[in-house]
Amino acid sequence: MKTGRNRLWRQDHLRFVRPKSARGQRLSFGAPVLIAAVLALAAAPAQAGTGGASPIVASSGPLAEGGIAFTPMRWAGATWYGPGLYGSHTACGQVLRPETIGVAHRDLPCGTAVKFAYRGQEIVTTVIDRGPFSRGNSWDLTNGARQLLGFDGSGPIRYAVSLQYARQALHNPRR
Repeated sequence: MKTGRNRLWRQDHLRFVRPKSARGQRLSFGAPVLIAAVLALAAAPAQAGTGGASPIVASSGPLAEGGIAFTPMRWAGATWYGPGLYGSHTACGQVLRPETIGVAHRDLPCGTAVKFAYRGQEIVTTVIDRGPFSRGNSWDLTNGARQLLGFDGSGPIRYAVSLQYARQALHNPRR
């Protein structure tokens, strides 16, 4: 290989070589400026837009309905299950039937309220089972929940977990 040519992928190309004056020197003003900015933001009072509230906000709809506050809506993959499992018990002790409204999640405790939104429909249901066991999905809806939402198979869905669980998770982290 010829050494006199400066190819783009070679280390001696001008794009990859620092000037001799900057070699071995570190820029010393970056870290103190960053630390000062972080300390200034931490010491500043809460923004007026939130009124000093935490970043976890309550949604307006369910608070009027049942007194449940939820985290902000997020997106996750979901599927639905049921036809081969009707008549069997869920992980939380219920008997699974075609009209059962619930959801399965791997980590949330049984009875945690979750709000789902899909194509303009919203439901509030609880965790009744463990799953999903399909790769890339976070939620398994029962057939009853799927029908209420108009969910047609598998895909992304919007969800929000109840603040009661979110507060417990903040105070009692998993080990």
